[in-house]
Amino acid sequence: MPRLPQLTPYRRLFGLPGARAFTAGNLIARLPMGMFSVSAVVMIAGTRGSYALAGAVTATGLAATAVVAPWTARLVDRHGQARVALPATVIAVLGSLALLLCVRHGAPDWTLFASYAATATTPNTGGMSRARWAYLLAGDAKALHTANSFEQAADEFCFMLGPVLAAFLCGVFFPEAGTLVGAVLLLAGMLLFTTRRATEPPVRAHIPAKAPLRAPGMPPLLTVCLAMGAVFGSTEVVTLAFADRQGHRSAAGAVLALQAAGSCAAGLLYGGAKPAGPAASRLPWCVAAMTALLTLPLLAAALTGSLPLLAVALLIAGVATAPTMVTTMTLVQQRTPEGRLNEGMTLAVTGLLGGIACGSALGGWTVEHVSAAAGYGVPVTAAAVALAVALALSLALSPRGVSNRFTDQRTPH
Repeated sequence: MPRLPQLTPYRRLFGLPGARAFTAGNLIARLPMGMFSVSAVVMIAGTRGSYALAGAVTATGLAATAVVAPWTARLVDRHGQARVALPATVIAVLGSLALLLCVRHGAPDWTLFASYAATATTPNTGGMSRARWAYLLAGDAKALHTANSFEQAADEFCFMLGPVLAAFLCGVFFPEAGTLVGAVLLLAGMLLFTTRRATEPPVRAHIPAKAPLRAPGMPPLLTVCLAMGAVFGSTEVVTLAFADRQGHRSAAGAVLALQAAGSCAAGLLYGGAKPAGPAASRLPWCVAAMTALLTLPLLAAALTGSLPLLAVALLIAGVATAPTMVTTMTLVQQRTPEGRLNEGMTLAVTGLLGGIACGSALGGWTVEHVSAAAGYGVPVTAAAVALAVALALSLALSPRGVSNRFTDQRTPH
């Protein structure tokens, strides 16, 4: 049987000493990221009978994460992954367990908000993994491209499998099962990840005073992340509403999983391809493809009203997601000052989370006041905004544009 050329770079990648071990731990720790929100909603709504309360609690946790996560990442950069990530994870796990106990024993509502807010100390597991690849693959841009593509595919896989696993655990066993299993997986995975010290990036004696947020090109990159998050948040809410109004609410998860599956497959294939040109030049093309493909769900919903056709359209639209996110995260790595990579990556994730919250709200408003089909215009609009910013960024980072003095020399163009 002939070898698949797309898989060869991954064989080389995981042939590096220690790569498989830290990746296994990171994936175990990352899977709960797709579980906690769904588990909390099912657990709280199932016992308190209020989706409004469940939504408010999870929104509070999201807001707390947006504030706390960059500070946690800064501590990781200054003191190392093992010294900071593990204690931060213990605090987050205790918050999850406190939420579980408060729900189970009927504690006042305010205790749910306080408990879930404590989970904001959860470290950015994906960012720490990308930081290890950047350290191991210093100076090898092609291999780093493959590593970033794998990490994006892993994100998609975890957010595809996590909600399904959470719903299964909460439905088959007891309402708190999803949160309990997620907390155990997070702690076990982080223990395995942080004890693999040989691949951990060394702590620099002098951390650059220049914050990643002030590095040239970073503000527009974070704006792209914000718009991308709006795409994800609005698509999820609108798809749930569309399926519900078609009388197939239970199928919404499978439809969204198809979109994630398309992105996951595209990410792995993109990692096996040789990137053409600088990341700043590739980004507008990736976002343009994403914008164009996102019109397919809009057309499928508006013209046919068919859930199966919508599922196919979302699967195709998902193909452009991973290449866009890989290219965006590559640029974030390049623009972040050396020694502050975890902070830079976490800022990007914070932008995504903020965008998801805004997109969810705008998508929900459109569904409520216009129609579910019209709601698919929100992700198209958000992607168009990302495209405009990406084009401006590409011009600014061109040889005639902004100086590239903060480019990470470990990941050359």
